[in-house]
Amino acid sequence: MKITRHQELEVYRKAFAAAMLIFELTKRFPKEETYSMTDQIRRSSRSVCANLAEAWRKRRYEAAFVAKLNDAEGEAAETQTWLEFAVKCEYIERDVATELYRSFDEVIAMLVSMAANSKQWVFANKPAPRR
Repeated sequence: MKITRHQELEVYRKAFAAAMLIFELTKRFPKEETYSMTDQIRRSSRSVCANLAEAWRKRRYEAAFVAKLNDAEGEAAETQTWLEFAVKCEYIERDVATELYRSFDEVIAMLVSMAANSKQWVFANKPAPRR
């Protein structure tokens, strides 16, 4: 099956599901964290998906495609860091955070693979027609 939309990518689906779980979990964070940890972990987890969507639309340009995948990878790693803080602050149970952390490990591995094999994902550059 040919993938035509970024929503069809397994990595996107996995990242989206993790971001939605984070959203639900952060509803229970203390009010004083609203504009710090709550906001940061929500934004970084969602940004993985947003950067994937941008990467998908930039497949005409290999360097831009890879750059957006790298941005998504960075956001996934940032989310993992916020998960560590959430556990230490006792906002999320360790087992739940561990499962999410592993999900983002899988997302990162998929992003790294896509970037390393970018030629399989980008459009073949065709020379401009001569006049």
